Amino acid sequence: MECRLDEARQILQRTPGVLRTMLDGLSDVWLLPNEGAETWSPRDVVAHLVGAERDLWIPRTRHLLEFGEDAPFPPFNRTAEIVASAERPVHDLLLEFAHLRHDSLQALDALRLSPSQLDRTGTHPEFGVVRLHDLMATWVVHDLSHTAQIVRVMAMQYRDEVGPWRSNLRVIR
Repeated sequence: MECRLDEARQILQRTPGVLRTMLDGLSDVWLLPNEGAETWSPRDVVAHLVGAERDLWIPRTRHLLEFGEDAPFPPFNRTAEIVASAERPVHDLLLEFAHLRHDSLQALDALRLSPSQLDRTGTHPEFGVVRLHDLMATWVVHDLSHTAQIVRVMAMQYRDEVGPWRSNLRVIR
C-alpha cells in the first residue's frame, strides 16, 4: 500500500486517543514493567513519543524541505525524553503527546505537501538518502510499532497466568 498523507493522517490523528484510552488511569503495575534490560515500559514509550513528536517528524520535514541532501538531519536521542520526564505521571505525558500531535498535524496541513515535495530527498545521519515520503510512512509505522510494543509488554504481565491458552495467544509467545 502506498503511503498517502490523507490515509496516513487517519492513523496519526488517532494514536494519542488510542494511547490515552489504553493507559490513562492505569496503575504502575501496568505502566512500569518492561521486557528486560534496555527495553521500554508503556510509560517510557509514551515519553519517547513526546520527544519524537517534538523533535522528529515536523522538524525533519521542514529540514528536508529547506536543505535537501545538503545537510543531514540533526541526530535524535531516542531516550532523552524518557530520562527527562522520569518523574512525570503518564497522564501528563499523554496530554502533552496529544497537544504536540495536534500541533504537528496542523503544521503538516499548513505545508500542503505536493507529490513532488514528497519525492524530495534529504540525508538521515544513519541511513543516508531518504525521501520525505519515507519519513511520512515511517511516522505512521512508528506509531503502530510503539502501540504494538505497549500491548505486548502489557500482555506479558499475564503470560504465566493464561495456562494452556498461551499457545493460542501469539502476543505472549
